[in-house]
Amino acid sequence: MSHHIPDPNKSVNLTIDGQPVTVPEGTKILEAARKAGVFIPTLCDHPDLCRRAVCRICVVECDRRGKLLAACANDVWEGVSVVTNNERIINIRKTIIELLLANHPQECLTCARNTDCALQSLAQTLGIRETAFGRDAVNRQPVSEDSALARDMDKCVKCGRCVEACQTIQTVRAINSSRRSANYRISTAYNQPYTESPCVFCGQCETVCPVGAICEQDKSAEAWAAIADSGCRAAAQIEKALCTELDRALGLPAGTASPGKTVTALKRLGFDKVYDAQSAISLAAEELKHELQNRVTNGGKPLPVISCCSQSAVKFVENFYPDLADRLSPCKTPREIFASMMKEEKTVSVSVEPCISNKSKLKHPPSGEPDITLTAKELARMLIVAGTDFSSLPESPFDRAEQGKQAAELQGTGIKCLVANGLGNARAILDSVRKGECDAAFIEIRSCPLTDGKTRCVSTGSLIG
Repeated sequence: MSHHIPDPNKSVNLTIDGQPVTVPEGTKILEAARKAGVFIPTLCDHPDLCRRAVCRICVVECDRRGKLLAACANDVWEGVSVVTNNERIINIRKTIIELLLANHPQECLTCARNTDCALQSLAQTLGIRETAFGRDAVNRQPVSEDSALARDMDKCVKCGRCVEACQTIQTVRAINSSRRSANYRISTAYNQPYTESPCVFCGQCETVCPVGAICEQDKSAEAWAAIADSGCRAAAQIEKALCTELDRALGLPAGTASPGKTVTALKRLGFDKVYDAQSAISLAAEELKHELQNRVTNGGKPLPVISCCSQSAVKFVENFYPDLADRLSPCKTPREIFASMMKEEKTVSVSVEPCISNKSKLKHPPSGEPDITLTAKELARMLIVAGTDFSSLPESPFDRAEQGKQAAELQGTGIKCLVANGLGNARAILDSVRKGECDAAFIEIRSCPLTDGKTRCVSTGSLIG
């Protein structure tokens, strides 16, 4: 095994399918191919995760050697000639996909990831219309469901993305690989239910899953029922981050689903009122500012105050740092403020969130949780059913709610604040608090990592910049 440390300042010259390419030393073959505009299919590769090279779909030939190399896991070297497509390579890729399909439920039309599935897309790209491998009749594993996620592990392709996200990025370590060979699977320790495992339902496993093995628990039927009920009113709360996720979920150019058009779309779905989450965020931030200043000035209660942007972040603190649970902010969250306002108006409250991290239920639920929580993907499916065309929608204003003051600028008060994007970063900060090494008075935890890939930070309800 080579222990050579690549020098990124040194260039490497190679050819990919006869095309000359120059890249920095240490570049993977897959990355070099992408730079050259050459497509190499992958299934397990993800830009934010460690390369596990388990699917082998990205295999290529180098210097006409008989051995195939995984393009995602091997560096280029000077003068190498890479072949990404020939009859042998294409047949190998087809065989791998056919073997996966032979062990995959043939339920594409009813799957939540239909048209957004990497396995389905690869089968189409490689022109697979039939397979030489028959699928034996098997007993389907029961679909595991909870308030946030639905898991159908018969659809799992064992790529390991979810394990990497849970173990390395979020450091929750609720799931891992188990058993061997045909019995290899992804599960919790001792196959215990997820509700009894360390899982905090942050949803990053669903974000990186390439197929329909892990999906959000769809509550759109409840939303449709609330809209259709003539005996009650339905109100939705959204924020700007949702619009970005709607663009992704609907396959629209960035910026198409503007806040104003999203308000129009929700009104046409049947919602009576649509509120801007910023109003509730401002109220929550003002309340938190007073609580924090009171603790700093008068003492008594412990510092730092820990504010969580999602239910999963609260679960993370309660599960892994129970000794710090008394530092969790007692102030209402923007979701609770919205829910309590709608309860006074006898209105069904629907909170539409950018991601899954707010869908789970807390062990000790507060008094004011929204009646229904939807993600951007669930709302996107509802809009598709309704035939919504964002390009032709007019802009509409938000309905007016109780006005809060401008969101508190905690950083301008001389109080040290820390923001943790992702639970892995939160663990590092909370460890320092536990050791007495953190001098911050306020910590905000956001469940989603802040990265350039798909595991992006979209947590709602941020109280500081």
